[in-house]
Amino acid sequence: MSTIVKMIGLALVLHTALPRTAPMATAENQQQEHSTTDSFLKDLLSKAEKGDVDAQLSVGIMYCKGQGIPQDYAEAIKWFRMAAEQEDALAQFNLGLLYDEGQGVPQDYVEAVKWYRKAGEQGYAIAQLRLGLMYDEGQGVSQDYVEAMKWYRKVAEQGHANAQSRLGLMYDEGQGVSQDCAEAIKWYRKAAGQENAFAEFKLGFMYDNGRCITQDYSEAIKWYRKAAEQGYAEAQLNLGLMYCKGQGVSQDYVEAITWYRKAADQGDVLAQFNLGLMYYEGEGVPQDYVEAITWYRKAAEQGDALAQSILGSMYYKGQGVSQDFVEAIKWSHKAADQGHAGAQFQLGCMYNNGEGVPQSPVISHMWLNLAAANCSDAEEQKTLSEVRDELGRRMTTEQLAEAQRLASQWMKNHKKD
Repeated sequence: MSTIVKMIGLALVLHTALPRTAPMATAENQQQEHSTTDSFLKDLLSKAEKGDVDAQLSVGIMYCKGQGIPQDYAEAIKWFRMAAEQEDALAQFNLGLLYDEGQGVPQDYVEAVKWYRKAGEQGYAIAQLRLGLMYDEGQGVSQDYVEAMKWYRKVAEQGHANAQSRLGLMYDEGQGVSQDCAEAIKWYRKAAGQENAFAEFKLGFMYDNGRCITQDYSEAIKWYRKAAEQGYAEAQLNLGLMYCKGQGVSQDYVEAITWYRKAADQGDVLAQFNLGLMYYEGEGVPQDYVEAITWYRKAAEQGDALAQSILGSMYYKGQGVSQDFVEAIKWSHKAADQGHAGAQFQLGCMYNNGEGVPQSPVISHMWLNLAAANCSDAEEQKTLSEVRDELGRRMTTEQLAEAQRLASQWMKNHKKD
């Protein structure tokens, strides 16, 4: 499901609560309590077996949660189904969620949609929200933004912040409806008024970039901070960027690092890269290549091409690690395969010099040729072309033709859609 809407757990609302245990229990009252619990469960199961819908729902919840009985999703499914077939909306929702998440049954989005719809048509808001998400993501149904909008709106108009933020996004991106910035902002504000972190982030982003609203860095900072303090990683990253650039606040590298670290610890790849850069440059912290390479590696392992290229360069130079041409080749290759011109140039040089790989003017020329083709800076492209052409003049006609063929083949194989 979408990460924008917080994961909604099972709606485990017991109609009849289990007896509370006393803070201090003697052996005698523990035995009495156990007996009372057994009696309660026996009575509840008896009612459920006789068709009492509230009891069936409660037994399903107890099996799902493992409260008073061992957790057993298959049994939970059985009791939820009994209650659901009696049109209990909460049981229908819980049954849909178990099918959605594949707990107690094979994961089945079609069956999940079926039960969400039954609950949603009875007005159960969380089921309506999940149904909207299923249409939004195309899970169990054909993707249909118009239908997703319909269900989101039903929930949003009931005041649910997650649905309001999702409705704002649909207007923002023009999905299922004509793009409408005013409507997007309206719904984001409603959700943000309930401290919805995603909506707060989106408002911050709109003020930051002057999207649909007058650019205002101070307002951007305000909304980013609200979302960041709730742990929203993208807001933490952007708050760090604003401190780094001094936008809406006085430039403060130390504060920037604080927010980058919070986002980086949650796995945000850009924050990890930026934290590596701060350590590499010694901005806000003492320069520390070992720490820099730690964060660059985290970003590189998530596929960030620039981090991979820098990591390759640091292994080549022996910065923060022992010099290792093999590792330099490995990381430069990963970035080069994503079309990163700097990494392609690095590979071209290493193949030319035979560093970490057998010397090969053909492979060297191929990478230098690709680097020149992929470079977006005119001055740098001119320099790369000169290096490539200088090598080409030292090659035989056959070698040059093969190198150019390999470069063309690489471009064909890595053509972007």
